[in-house]
Amino acid sequence: MTWVNATLQGILLGGLFGLFAAGLSLMFGVMRLVNLAHGDIAVLAAFCASVIVTATGAAPLLTLLAVAPVLALFGYVLQRFLLDRTVGADPLPSLLVTFGLAVIVQNVLLDVFSADTRGLNVGGLATASLSLPGGLRLGWISLLTFAVAVTIIGGLQVFLSSSPQGRVLRATSDDPEVARLVGLDSRHVYATATALAFATVAVAGVFLAARTTFNPTSGSSLLIFAFEAVIIGGLGSLWGTLAGGVILGIAQTVGSQVDPTLGILVGHLVFLTVLAIRPQGLLPQVVTA
Repeated sequence: MTWVNATLQGILLGGLFGLFAAGLSLMFGVMRLVNLAHGDIAVLAAFCASVIVTATGAAPLLTLLAVAPVLALFGYVLQRFLLDRTVGADPLPSLLVTFGLAVIVQNVLLDVFSADTRGLNVGGLATASLSLPGGLRLGWISLLTFAVAVTIIGGLQVFLSSSPQGRVLRATSDDPEVARLVGLDSRHVYATATALAFATVAVAGVFLAARTTFNPTSGSSLLIFAFEAVIIGGLGSLWGTLAGGVILGIAQTVGSQVDPTLGILVGHLVFLTVLAIRPQGLLPQVVTA
């Protein structure tokens, strides 16, 4: 049952990875833009939640009602007035600008909050668990995280495939020039996609803070995990991103079961294996298709 437990824990961890990676996948699928500040935005959301809890005493997960809209607005403004200038055939400008944004966010957090590690106290939810046959126990916070990940990714998929706004996003991504000719404002469309991506990563950041500790420099490792989940699942594929996150999570927990020092390394090796054998990912599908 030890290996079964490791696998189940890996699946639940993969939900968090998939949630982190969904915004990255969305921005790439719509704008072909790779946001190197993605992990630092998640950490920024975690610190915002921590500030709200300290100032108001609100329940940690309820801070999502404030953090997600604020980060969505930040993403909209950022895309509209800065990142939109970098969207194009050449990916280098967007990489440089988002790298600079990551450096700025990380250093501002260091200046304001110092390098101290902190987390969100979710009370009894942190230790509460669901008992299964065979002595297996699944933490409720992990189950909640996975459920939220599936709900958000499913909601984004339905939004993109079925709603009028989603069709506008897909049409603009398919051919921005034709979209402009028929009167669509590509700047607004791209900013909307970025707002959705930032709101999604804000949710991931708050759940990260509820599950474990974080500090201003945590964003780099989060970006790596998100990037690996996207590549494993397939660039632009939201469900593929969740699948990639689950595969990465299982690799880490099973690797840790073999040797506690091998967890992250095994995850990286799985990522490199998929990249070498199937560089398009396991479930390649552009969200605009």
